[in-house]
Amino acid sequence: MAQRDEEREERIKTEIIVDAYTREEQAVGWKIYLEETMDFPFEARCIEEREVSPLSESETVQVVGIPQTEPSLRQQFVAVEWNGSELGVPLRQLEPVEASEDTKQAIADWHYKLNR
Repeated sequence: MAQRDEEREERIKTEIIVDAYTREEQAVGWKIYLEETMDFPFEARCIEEREVSPLSESETVQVVGIPQTEPSLRQQFVAVEWNGSELGVPLRQLEPVEASEDTKQAIADWHYKLNR
C-alpha cells in the first residue's frame, strides 16, 4: 500500500470526489478530473502488461484522449494510438514520458488512489 500523501488526499477529497456520495459519482468525478487535467496528446510508457490491453511492458504510445467508456473506481481508460488505430487501455498501466506537469500529477493521483 502506498504511503499516505496528505496533499494528494486533500486534492482528491476537495477537487476530484467533492459532492460525490456514491461509487458511481466518484468514478465520474475521477473521469472528469482526468479529462480536464491531462493535456492531450502526450507520450506514455507501459509499466505493466494487462489482460485487457495489447500493450507490452516498456512500449511507448501517444495518449490522445479519454474514450467514452463507463468509468469505474477501479479502472479508467485512455485512448492511445497503437498500430495505426486508436484504442482504449487502462490508465493504470501507463506512466507519462513526455507530458505536462498537470498530466503527470493527474496520472500520479490515479495511481496513488489505486494503490491505497
